[in-house]
Amino acid sequence: MNSTTIQYSQDSPYDSPWTISHRIKMLLWEYVWLLFCVWTPKPANSWRLFWLRLFGCTIYGKPFVHQRARIQIPWNLILHDHACLGDRANAYTLGVIEIFEHATVGQEVYLCTGTHAFENAALNLITKKITIQKGVFIGVRAIIMPGVTIEENAIVGAGSLVTKNVEKNTIVGGNPAKFIKTRSFE
Repeated sequence: MNSTTIQYSQDSPYDSPWTISHRIKMLLWEYVWLLFCVWTPKPANSWRLFWLRLFGCTIYGKPFVHQRARIQIPWNLILHDHACLGDRANAYTLGVIEIFEHATVGQEVYLCTGTHAFENAALNLITKKITIQKGVFIGVRAIIMPGVTIEENAIVGAGSLVTKNVEKNTIVGGNPAKFIKTRSFE
C-alpha cells in the first residue's frame, strides 16, 4: 500500500471504522450542509466555502461548489482555485479527494475513495486518494473509483467508469473507461 492508501482495523463487517467523535462530527456536517447550504442560490458560493472551511476542507483560491453537491467528509477534500464540483456530484470522501485548478467535476459524478479488503472476513475499509489534476473535465454521471489519478487536461466521457489512471491530454470513455483519442490544442 502506498502513502495514500489506508486500511482500517475492524473486528467485523458491521463495526464502524470511525470513532464516536468522528461519527458525531460527520452527522453535524450533514445537518449544517442541509440547513445552511443546500437551499442557497448559486451566487452564494462564498457562503458554502465558508462552511466547508469551517469543517476542515482545504481551499485554495476560489473554487465553486454547487449547492446540491454532496460531500461526505469535508476535512478529506482539497479544492484548488477555480475547481468546480457540479450539481449533485457526490464526493464520497472516506479518503482524500484533491481537485486542482480549472478542473470540472460534472453533474451527478460519483467520486468514490472507499473499498474493502475482500480477502478479510471483516471486510475492512480501505481508502485510496483520488486526484483530479489541472484542467480535467469529468462528464455527467461518470464514476471515479478509489486510487485513480486523472492527469492534466484529460476528459472523461459521460457515464464512464474509471478504474485506472487517465493520462494527460487524453479523452476516455465507456465502462470500463478506455482511451478514445489524444486531445489536440490549437
